[in-house]
This record gives sequence, structure tokens and C-alpha cells, in this order.
Amino acid sequence: MLMDWKIGGVALGVVFFLAVLLVKPIGVSTQFVILDGIAWNAVDSSVITQTEDGKYTSTNPYLAKSHGKYAKHAANPLNYSFVFVIAMVLGAAASALSRGRESAEERSVPQIWRANFGDSKAKRYAAAFVGGFIVLYGARLAGGCTSGHMMSGLMQTSLSGYLFTLGAFGAAIPTAMIMYKRS
Repeated sequence: MLMDWKIGGVALGVVFFLAVLLVKPIGVSTQFVILDGIAWNAVDSSVITQTEDGKYTSTNPYLAKSHGKYAKHAANPLNYSFVFVIAMVLGAAASALSRGRESAEERSVPQIWRANFGDSKAKRYAAAFVGGFIVLYGARLAGGCTSGHMMSGLMQTSLSGYLFTLGAFGAAIPTAMIMYKRS
């Protein structure tokens, strides 16, 4: 069963509201840093250490910042934020699998992409990866993440959230119009 986008939007709003109300604002890009720290520490156990007073630190300045908060999360990843990101991936997979009316080919290379750029899955995936990397890099460079600035920021009526959202849509709409040759 395909859910109407309006119902999905309201459901997403309710989930974000409950998260902000009951736990904390949602932000996920930091969890990529935590995942890097987990992998790095698995290869080199000297990257993250626990001090005598039970706190965590790292030889990497980024993981050590915020008084070792990132190092602690990399050493003990079963926390709300990291589990939330895993749940997002699993939820997206469940959503994709439940959309039975589209073929796997149509989901991989949508018709609008095919009409503008051809049938290559590799080209589609490469474009998605590069676009995602640019957004994530820019968000981290700005000290936040897209979900933190836009979704949680708007939910909290944060000025930076509104400014980020205006900037994101101000760049995304013309880019989409150029890429998909719509005017």
C-alpha cells in the first residue's frame, strides 16, 4: 500500500515533535563521525581511551572535542542517536520493500531520471552519492546537519533553522530545474 505524501508528512511531523518533546532534537550527521570512530577504533584500539576518572578521550582532536563526548559515543555506540540512524536505514528499507507497485528497476532509475540522464544505475547511484556527500560535507562544515538545522530547527522555531531551510530550497529548486530541464 502506497501512503499518500500528505499522510507521510504529518506522520513525520508527529515523530519529530515527539522526539523533540520526549528525548532531544534530531540530528544525524554526527553519527557518521561516530561510525568512522567505531571503525577506526576497531582497527587501532589506541584511538579511543578511557581515562582514570571513567571519561573517554581520543588521539583524534575531533573525537576528543566536547570533553570526549564523541569518543564516548564511538566506544559505546548503543545510544539513542546511533540507534536512531540505524532505525532510519531499516525504516527506509522497509518502506522500499513495501512499495510493491513499482519494479526494482523503476526504484533504482526513476522515469524522470531515465528521460534526462539515461538508464545507467551506476550513473544514478554516483550522482546520489556525490550529492549526498556535498550536502553532508557542507552541513558538517557549518557545524550541524540537515535534519538538525531544518527539521529540528524549524520544530524549535530556530532562526538558523529557517535560514538554513530558505538556503537549502533556494539552492535545490533552481538546481532541480536546471538538471531536469524544467523552466
